[in-house]
Order: sequence, then structure tokens, then C-alpha cells
Amino acid sequence: MEAFWSVFLVVFLAEMGDKTQFLVMAFAAKYDWRRVFAGMFCGILVVHSLSVGVGRLVGDLVPQDIMALIAAVLFLGFGIWTLGSKDDDEEEAHDSRFGPFLTVALTFIVGEMGDKTQFAAMMMAAQYDSWVQVLCGAVAGMVLADSMGILVGTFLHRRLPDAFLRYLSGGIFLLFGLVGLWNAVFR
Repeated sequence: MEAFWSVFLVVFLAEMGDKTQFLVMAFAAKYDWRRVFAGMFCGILVVHSLSVGVGRLVGDLVPQDIMALIAAVLFLGFGIWTLGSKDDDEEEAHDSRFGPFLTVALTFIVGEMGDKTQFAAMMMAAQYDSWVQVLCGAVAGMVLADSMGILVGTFLHRRLPDAFLRYLSGGIFLLFGLVGLWNAVFR
């Protein structure tokens, strides 16, 4: 269960204030929330299944201590990247010929490709021996964070500045990177 909770926490916190959370809010304002949720869930499942699959392959080829060091450095990089990024403009939901479900799912898949949460799931899949726990933790973390985006994101976005959410997310990545680096070097 350690893998599940570690991945869940990292992915959940990293997704808070992320562009896909705002994207889901925009879709929820336009389409029925059930279709948005279903499309979001399928998009998350596809993205993180790919991430965990690649991470397991890499984890089987690269020694565990090297993977831990690489993961720590990547988390530090994600933290710096997040803290250094400019505020994301909210993306708008556009009409699509594919219908709400497929539009949300495809947009989510494209929006998450190369995102820090995808790389985090990939690195953690390489570190932990249980790919099922990693996948379930990543999917649960994303679904919960983005569901909160649907429910309360508009309220939070009005009350909390984007910079605060960005600093919180960046600080969390830096913390995990420093702890991982400490464990990789002094273990």
C-alpha cells in the first residue's frame, strides 16, 4: 500500500492548480458533469496506463538505486519548472463534432502528455515493484484532484491567486525531490 499512497499523494498535490484542472472546469461549465467526469476518467486511465507501462519497463532495465536518484532529480526539476512557469491561462471548452465524452477524453489525453504528473507516475512505477498500486494511486489522485476542480475549482480560483497554487505545487515537488535525493544518497 506504500506505493499506492505515495503515488496518490504526489499526483493529487501536483495536479492541484494544473492546467487540466482548469480545462475540466471549463468543460463542466459547458457539458453535463457526468459526461465530463466519464471523459476525464477515461483520459486519465489511458495517460497513466501508458506512463506506468513505460515506467515498469524502465524500472526492469535500470538498477533501483539509479532510478531513485533519477526520480529525485526529476522531482527537483518539476519543482523548479513549476515555480518558474508563468500562470496558465484557463483553456476554453470549444464545440466539437465528437460529442462531450470523446472531446473531454481526447483533450485530456493530449493535455496530459508530457505533463509533470505523467512523468511522476512513470518514475514512481520504475521505483516501486507494484505497477497495479502505482496505476491505481495515480488514477485515484488525478480523479480526485480533477473532480475537486469540477466541484470547487471555480470558487478556489476566485479566492486564491494562481501564484499561490503554483508555489504550493512547486514546493511539494521540491520537498519530494529533496527527500528522494537524501534517501538515494544516504541510504
